Amino acid sequence: MRKGTALVVGATGITGGNLASYLVASGWTVYGLSRRATEQSGVIPVAADLLDKPATEQALAGLPITHVFYCTWIRRDNERANVEANSQMMRNLFAALEAAPLAHASLVTGTKQYLGSFEAYGSGRIETPFRESEPRVPGDNFYYALEDVLFEAAERQGFAWNVHRPHTVIGYARGNAMNMGTTLAVYASICRETGRPFVFPGSQTQWNALTDMTDALVLARQMAWAATTPGAANQAFNTVNGDVFRWRRMWREIGEYFGLDSQGPEASDDPETMQPLEKQMAGAESIWREIAAKHDLVEPDVAKLASWWHTDADLGRDQECVNDTTKSRDFGFDHFRETRSAFFDLFDRLRAEKIIP
Repeated sequence: MRKGTALVVGATGITGGNLASYLVASGWTVYGLSRRATEQSGVIPVAADLLDKPATEQALAGLPITHVFYCTWIRRDNERANVEANSQMMRNLFAALEAAPLAHASLVTGTKQYLGSFEAYGSGRIETPFRESEPRVPGDNFYYALEDVLFEAAERQGFAWNVHRPHTVIGYARGNAMNMGTTLAVYASICRETGRPFVFPGSQTQWNALTDMTDALVLARQMAWAATTPGAANQAFNTVNGDVFRWRRMWREIGEYFGLDSQGPEASDDPETMQPLEKQMAGAESIWREIAAKHDLVEPDVAKLASWWHTDADLGRDQECVNDTTKSRDFGFDHFRETRSAFFDLFDRLRAEKIIP
């Protein structure tokens, strides 16, 4: 496989951080772009705010980037603002790379491709399993805007592209805004330390329906494969582990890992009876500081570990979410991962690094 010089955009996130490590281990030269310089072994740090066009141009000037892996986004108050800000970030990036020997660019989006944006979540009632050929859901969606910017830049600058659509990503990352694995580990740890019940915070639908998830290393492998496989160029690919599960079993197994008795949701999806994490974890900041002090943990600020809002969004859906990966397999990518093991391996690492007790 031909290696290149990669620019991982969003190198401190759950997707970008794991991808950067995988590329380094695979023999790539890797630059990691983030607002705060990454400190990953083998990754050359580049610090810039993509909303600042002159600063972005200055930071990337002269870098011999052959492959861009775009793994970042910024959240605004509404989807129209999300579209504007995220589009501008990507435009500024490609403008700064006009003189680079760019051969390929990869974009990571996700299952909101089929579900609709945050503020219209679930409006896309597409039949499962979701296929890459499905039409876009009507309404603003910054995923679609990023795709359009990517396609325009690829045509203008003459590089190939791929779009990767993972479901909820499991992997190691601190300070990440969309991190269900760490969020559930923190929640379970708080339940164990305080004697609270380990209550499923989502809907009856999610409790009972089939679903899937994406291990960060599966995503990294698929991105590197697609970027270096000529026959896979200019395609969008769903990216999930390859297994499916129901939360009613997975929740019990996670509870057993932490030594907890797990509880399911109430018997209905009435919002008044649901117990989302944002509600259950009110006041968790002081509780976590006490837990961190008791066990000498490395991060006493729970807000830097857990993203209650994002996990609530995933687990509170009222529709089944299963992604079809036939297309990816047909093109030659056959890596898979058991989701239960992905959770447990993450929990083991969080304990080993003194992030959870």
